[in-house]
Amino acid sequence: METLNRWVVLATKLAINALALVVVDAIFANVRFDNIQATIAAAILLALINTYLRPILLWLTLPINVLTLGLFTLVINAGLLKLISWLIPAFHLTGFWTALGAALVISIISTLLNWFLLPPANVRVRVWRGSL
Repeated sequence: METLNRWVVLATKLAINALALVVVDAIFANVRFDNIQATIAAAILLALINTYLRPILLWLTLPINVLTLGLFTLVINAGLLKLISWLIPAFHLTGFWTALGAALVISIISTLLNWFLLPPANVRVRVWRGSL
């Protein structure tokens, strides 16, 4: 049962990434996917990069991130999005400001959907019966 739950969480997170990329494609004129396979590949690559590369970059840029009160994280996210567009030829992203706006929209959508769709892992509910 635990393994099935992990696969459901992974599939949900990938679907959230794909949905966020589709919304970004609809909002920004300088973001374009040639086909649905490129969207799925970008969602998978985004999940992998956010899992492995992003924490290393955040740790390396910690001093500038502290000085900018965390706003440099958006620049890192935009750079990673540009990297994904460079790695996937069917994903077109033009311009730094478009990448910055797209990274902001992806962050907002991912945060909101993760918040609503994936409950916290260690939540326990206690029911007290009787009088205080």
